[in-house]
Amino acid sequence: MFEQRAALFLYAVSPVHMGAGQAVGVIDNPIQRERHTGHPVFAGSGLKGAVRHAWQALSALVDAAQPEALQARLDALFGPDAGSPRLHAGAISFGDAQLIAMPVRSLRRGFVYASCPQALARTQRLLQALGRPVEWQIPDIDSGQAAIINPDLLTGDRLHLEAFEYTAKASEALAKIADDLASRALPADPAHAFFRDKFKADLVLLSDTDFAYFSGHATVVEPHVRINDDTGTADDGGLFYTENLPPESLLIAPVLASQTRTGEGEQLPAEAVMAQLRTVLDGRLLQVGGDATTGRGLVLAKMEV
Repeated sequence: MFEQRAALFLYAVSPVHMGAGQAVGVIDNPIQRERHTGHPVFAGSGLKGAVRHAWQALSALVDAAQPEALQARLDALFGPDAGSPRLHAGAISFGDAQLIAMPVRSLRRGFVYASCPQALARTQRLLQALGRPVEWQIPDIDSGQAAIINPDLLTGDRLHLEAFEYTAKASEALAKIADDLASRALPADPAHAFFRDKFKADLVLLSDTDFAYFSGHATVVEPHVRINDDTGTADDGGLFYTENLPPESLLIAPVLASQTRTGEGEQLPAEAVMAQLRTVLDGRLLQVGGDATTGRGLVLAKMEV
């Protein structure tokens, strides 16, 4: 039984490719998406693997002289590898990270953080389930309309995102949501002050339908060419396209912890497991997904325990 619960906020600082495998279509390597909403998602299994790798790398620097002790600690927290003679469940569980907001190009102020009532309501429900309730009043939005906080986003009385125009109205309820999310999801240090302030000012609420369009079509699609080692030129058919979630996207995932279950010696309590996890994750840069050697997959993690 998991006894400790926490919310993990993930803020992308580079394009992120959490791959879904090959697909038939223009994009050869698409990102993971939820079936029912079409929103980008980070699978919990991928997050767990990324955190385990980061934990292993960090621990190796501190405790390089005792590799066996390090491996035993990793097995206790995350579970042993398949085929291990001592199989048991790990003490840490990661749920899927669901999308809260993503950047959309704007005629004014560069870009906005776009969200929708559905995404905010799911975030509110998850925080409630994790024991961190929020009293948000999420505005209702019709297709073709937008709720805004900052009037500087408008040209006349219209909001222009990509090639689309929206009728906009100011919302105090949205301003309170943006202020709460910015304080929860982004570190309080000066390096992130610009983005905290921008999130508070430039969060825009679109209808579920309009947001679904941007979540499906406002991602980063990059062409890649496979080079032949012998000729030094492009292979025939070596052009392929990879999809990435854009930087400045914000997601949330549930994290659960129990006591360790190795069956040997004294077990680490759930509170200590969660405390160790927070030490490794909170406020740190984490690499998730593929294309790590080209700078992809960098996300800033922030835990609310």
